[in-house]
Amino acid sequence: MDSKLKTCLRFAAILCVVVPAVQAGSLPPGMAHIPDGLYRPLYQASEADRATNAVDAAVVVPSFFLDRKAVTNADYLDFVQERPKWKRSLAPELFADENYLAHWSDDERPGELAPADVPVVNVSWFAAMAYCRANGKSLPTVAQWERAGAASDRLEYAIDDPEFSRRILQWYASPADRPLIERARQADYSNLFGVENMHGLIWEWTRDFNTALVTGESRGDSGLQRQLFCGSGSIGAADPRDYPSFMRYAFRSSLEGHYTVGSLGFRCALRVN
Repeated sequence: MDSKLKTCLRFAAILCVVVPAVQAGSLPPGMAHIPDGLYRPLYQASEADRATNAVDAAVVVPSFFLDRKAVTNADYLDFVQERPKWKRSLAPELFADENYLAHWSDDERPGELAPADVPVVNVSWFAAMAYCRANGKSLPTVAQWERAGAASDRLEYAIDDPEFSRRILQWYASPADRPLIERARQADYSNLFGVENMHGLIWEWTRDFNTALVTGESRGDSGLQRQLFCGSGSIGAADPRDYPSFMRYAFRSSLEGHYTVGSLGFRCALRVN
């Protein structure tokens, strides 16, 4: 059997997403509860989120749990030690490009550029999915991520809050000229649900990344992976005046599942039974 095919088969289980669930009433450690709510896609809902209960072009997002913090280097080190196939030197290029964990000193030593308490970056979608599954969770969908990210520290839906919008625009307009280490240790923003730093620190993978990618050529579009999408900071409004949404859209559209980026990390989610 071709070695590349063997590799594909060995990792194929990653793509067979069975979304874990937890009984209502029990809050998993390190996670926040996000109640039922709405999410209005910038352009359209993904197939993963397009439920029969869509209301006025908005998607009804059932309650779920979301990690309060992004996954850290310490968390990810535990993962690669338990699952050596995801070490920097062993992860197949098919599932993680050449920059995978490039800022780590070696396979099991993150080093000075990747302190234990700082969010892990330079991880692919495949690696993020594997991490979440190993911990009995999954990456959040776009709708889940955007639902949680739409909250400010005072409002559940902060799209019309001028201060919240101003802060988002300021974050997006500021170049990341300071090291992630410094920015991460100064970041202290927590929203109404108790989820920390969903804006202004790193971009974050979501389960159904590249949902909205279309080329305009019907034969090419028929083969698109419409179940994959990447998300970051969210105001979540289908409004042409919402410039940050278009910035997110442009970033997401540039990604593929094996890409790794120095400002791209993730957090995990759990649905509620």
